[in-house]
Amino acid sequence: MEDVLDVYQLPYDVDCPVICMDEKPYQLLDEARAQIPMKPAKPLREQVP
Repeated sequence: MEDVLDVYQLPYDVDCPVICMDEKPYQLLDEARAQIPMKPAKPLREQVP
């Protein structure tokens, strides 16, 4: 575990970014938030809490 925490403390490297993956076997198929209706010339938006 300490090795993983050490990796997270490294400075940001553009050529080698750190990517975190969740290991839980869930497939999310539904929206978590209500969508905001579209208006002409505006893309679909989602509400941020």
